Amino acid sequence: MSSGTAWLPDAARLHAYHATLGAWAVMLHGAVFLQYDRQSGTRAAEQLGSINWLMAVATRSAGRGAVRLRAMVSAEPWTVTGRGYPELLQVAEPYQGTTVTDRQHPHDVVSELAVLYERPVGAAGLSLYFAPVGEPALGPVAYMHRPSAAYDPVAPLGHHAQDFTHISDGVATLGVFTRRFKLEGSVFNGAHPDEVRTDLDPVRLDAYGGRLSFNPSAGSSLTAWFGHIPATGGAHAHDALDRFGASFLHTRPLAGSGEWSTALVYGADLPAGAGHPLNSLLVETSLELGRNAVFGRAEYVRRTAADLALVGSVSRELNIGDVSAGYARELCGRGVSCALGVLGTLYLVPAELELFYGSRTPVGILAYLELRPAIAAHGHVMPR
Repeated sequence: MSSGTAWLPDAARLHAYHATLGAWAVMLHGAVFLQYDRQSGTRAAEQLGSINWLMAVATRSAGRGAVRLRAMVSAEPWTVTGRGYPELLQVAEPYQGTTVTDRQHPHDVVSELAVLYERPVGAAGLSLYFAPVGEPALGPVAYMHRPSAAYDPVAPLGHHAQDFTHISDGVATLGVFTRRFKLEGSVFNGAHPDEVRTDLDPVRLDAYGGRLSFNPSAGSSLTAWFGHIPATGGAHAHDALDRFGASFLHTRPLAGSGEWSTALVYGADLPAGAGHPLNSLLVETSLELGRNAVFGRAEYVRRTAADLALVGSVSRELNIGDVSAGYARELCGRGVSCALGVLGTLYLVPAELELFYGSRTPVGILAYLELRPAIAAHGHVMPR
């Protein structure tokens, strides 16, 4: 089960609980990280908190098709606070009349509340997705749902140019699909969720996006997207922009209970009148061998000075990046999977930002205990 209506590779495993309640098939999945996060350098910060999310999906037959009720919630506004958790070079955000820098904001308490209907139409299928809070057909599978990031709870630096719209207050999506292809179009709310993460924002449909997905084999999924987001005012004001990109996800089962998952994501924003896009590129991978897992991520991001709250101090645009690697060891796996992990990140800071960060290579360390359901098989629903 992916984010919104995005497709994962069919071979990707899912950590979930399953139950039957009358005519409904119910699935619960998610993850809870209890972490200590420390970032170094001039902008050093540390926090003991929890990155977490829980998703519930209830499915039943409806006529010739099936209806799914989807909900995703998070306690992060309390467990990492409204200011979020420390992460160097992340996009600055307004909060309580100030600007918070070098932190990743918490997820909304209600991150998805949606209904999805799918039914066969001839040799293909039709899908309808409506959500007061949900994800439009724009962007890759959201980072926390990718198998390649199963052991990495930290948001990518390129999140705002890739999968940032995975929490949008108002979404309507129409899709047609076969066993290998899916074409979708969405209208959705292009405004950034406000800083009050514990309520529902007003629904509006002022942006649009489209996405084409192709699963050539059980282990692979390719996606490309394009969308337009209008100018918005207020604390999160921005000019109108086009957003586009592509992703490749691959999962390969290994002997025993192993799995190797990799993601390659390109995402870009083209602000109105800019003349060139702001590019981002991500490569991440996770290798599970028995009770052990090694994982990593590398990123390049073209960031504006405004994104870093440094307007007037440095060049209008800058190249930043990071390289991270981690190890996790599963301690228990019956009913509840629990693992101890550690993640180290080396941030790549351009020369003109060295004064602000104290180094061109500041580091971050995150140690955690992860709790999640045991593994169950996964495959996206196809028309019959």
